[in-house]
Amino acid sequence: MKHRYLPMTRSDEQEMLEVIGAQSVAELFADIPDEVKYAGTLPMSGPLSEPALMKHLKELAGRNADFERYASFLGAGLYDHQVPVVIQHLISRSEFYTAYTPYQPEISQGELQAIFEFQSYICELTGMKVANASMYDGATALAEAAALAAGAVKRRKIVVTRTVHPEAREIVRTTARGLDLEVVEADFKDGVTDLEKLAAAIDGDTAAVLVQTPNFLGHLEDIPAIEALIHQAKGLLVMSVNPLSLGLLESPGKLGADVVVGDAQPLGIPASFGGPTCGFFAVTEALMRRMPGRIVGQTVDKDGKRGFVLTLQAREQHIRREKATSNICSNQALLALCASVYMSVMGKEGFREAALLNYRKARYAAGLAAASGDSRVQLAFAAPFFNEFSLRLPEGADIQAVNAKLLEKGFLGGYDLGLAYPELVGHMLVAVTEQRTKDEIDAFMRELEACL
Repeated sequence: MKHRYLPMTRSDEQEMLEVIGAQSVAELFADIPDEVKYAGTLPMSGPLSEPALMKHLKELAGRNADFERYASFLGAGLYDHQVPVVIQHLISRSEFYTAYTPYQPEISQGELQAIFEFQSYICELTGMKVANASMYDGATALAEAAALAAGAVKRRKIVVTRTVHPEAREIVRTTARGLDLEVVEADFKDGVTDLEKLAAAIDGDTAAVLVQTPNFLGHLEDIPAIEALIHQAKGLLVMSVNPLSLGLLESPGKLGADVVVGDAQPLGIPASFGGPTCGFFAVTEALMRRMPGRIVGQTVDKDGKRGFVLTLQAREQHIRREKATSNICSNQALLALCASVYMSVMGKEGFREAALLNYRKARYAAGLAAASGDSRVQLAFAAPFFNEFSLRLPEGADIQAVNAKLLEKGFLGGYDLGLAYPELVGHMLVAVTEQRTKDEIDAFMRELEACL
């Protein structure tokens, strides 16, 4: 058959209706009240030929403002980082992109080894003892960490700082509602967590503090101080981190973290207009058996040859529901492979160089705002940052309108912080990655000034 689509004939339709005992397709929806049914014709084109349909879809896709045609200064969780070409080459192999849960290890050795390597890289990067086979994304990983902490410490209160990504905080609250956990937020000051308010929020019922560094505003948190506060209360320290920043910063393990989570998107995973991404989850050895998802382990077969197996699966699909630590039912194996290939290709020196480029280029961009005292754009906070920083625009500035003007000039502008923080109306979160050139940074800051 030359058609790409397998057609269903009228006789096929009638035969199916006869088998299920219905007179018409409309009868299948008879139980749905008429008042909730859509009346009329959907606002879409009529039937199109294949060539016409392809042109139409390409035209729709062309309306997207992508990283190939625009210089992006938008971060807030998804970033325009270099994706080495070898990644696409490897993940395009059918044995990887068609693979699913490797229940049968004897025929899934390649997939299992790829996951094992990912776990090993994450442990080395975070300084933790054990990592799982990945999570859906960084936000759900943080929520799972809150659940783990509550179960491990046997307390019901979770303290999360307001500098954690607002969407991640929402997911933490959603998860907590189902587990009957209390979520308390600690406010920030000068772009970082207010330690006095954090200390006041921690008490004897606190299971964990959830903190993000670099935080959502781009700044580095005082982790040693936060670690002392929560461990003094015998709770757990949960850190959400940008993995690329660990090319420069001290590892969470050495800072005393009990659980480390984050999103692997900066590690060779395309932003793809919002996802999918891949979350990572690493813990101390004491918490290993409470970790959600699964762990791939290395072993030997009866002949002494190296092999890989699913060592730990603490989810309700495999063990008694009351003993399950999570209902997470899968992992992002293909995207974890992207991250593994990225770290392998970059190596220690390349990884550190990429992190250093992010840091230096962001510092250069921020310096343009701070250099001129009469500039209409000013740095909002003085705290150290990695590759994102907050800018304060003139009072009354409409960031949505500013970003629309920047788009006309070929730039994806920063995130409007007023959307998540009422007190930061008129503030823009700007991300600068290794992809941005000096000319692009200069032009962006110049056009930003001109838009105000």
